[in-house]
Amino acid sequence: GSDPWNLSHPEKVEAVARSYVEAGSRIILTNTFQASRFPLERQGLSDQVSEINRAGAEISKRAAGDKAFVFASMGPSGKMLTMGEIAEEELLSAFREQADALAKGGADGIVLETMGDLAEIKIALAAAKRTGLPVVACMCFDSGKNKDRTLMGVTPEHAAEELTDAGADVVGANCGQGIEGYIGICERLCQSTTLPVWIKANAGLPVIEDGKAVYQTTAEQFADSIPAVLEKGASFIGGCCGTSPDFIRVVSGRLSDDRRGPHQTH
Repeated sequence: GSDPWNLSHPEKVEAVARSYVEAGSRIILTNTFQASRFPLERQGLSDQVSEINRAGAEISKRAAGDKAFVFASMGPSGKMLTMGEIAEEELLSAFREQADALAKGGADGIVLETMGDLAEIKIALAAAKRTGLPVVACMCFDSGKNKDRTLMGVTPEHAAEELTDAGADVVGANCGQGIEGYIGICERLCQSTTLPVWIKANAGLPVIEDGKAVYQTTAEQFADSIPAVLEKGASFIGGCCGTSPDFIRVVSGRLSDDRRGPHQTH
């Protein structure tokens, strides 16, 4: 992962973050998606969890200035609770360590992203809530015949109900598929909770060309689906894999007619 760049190349990380602020993002994330203890352990960096996360929050705050909020990104641990690869207490401790460092770095909120397992995201939510910051809890719907379940088989309805009960401030979905697929998922999330809903879709699904993942959806095509997602009730709209500042610029331009429009996030 690129998360160690928060320490080794902070100026490069900040330049990327700033490009999203300049494109019109009202919320930017931190470069900390894989910066909990276990993913960092695979890179031999588990002793740098606090430094990497704190720096990630500080870098995004510098880039945001007074133009955007910073929501710190926490992703899955990569360990399977259901397979007994890790105990709940160990996982809670790892997520607490990450969340506390992100809060110390000055994050305005925390976003749990790309989660497939309800048990894991609820542990991450408990850890993140302890900071007192608002927490967005997002699952990744990329599985099943209609791509409307997480890897562990969780439906949007089940996710929204459980995460609302567990104390999330915002519930949502990210990654896994393009924006068109998230129109229906957004509707189902909104029907299952009174909380605001966050949708952060990919630029479609990639095709492999010369060994590289290439996303084929254009910024204009992505923006074309935004009105439908808003109509279904989304409060936050953003771009995940394959999207760039150009996507945010186009979406931002389309939304600027409605100044009270939703927050764009990356």
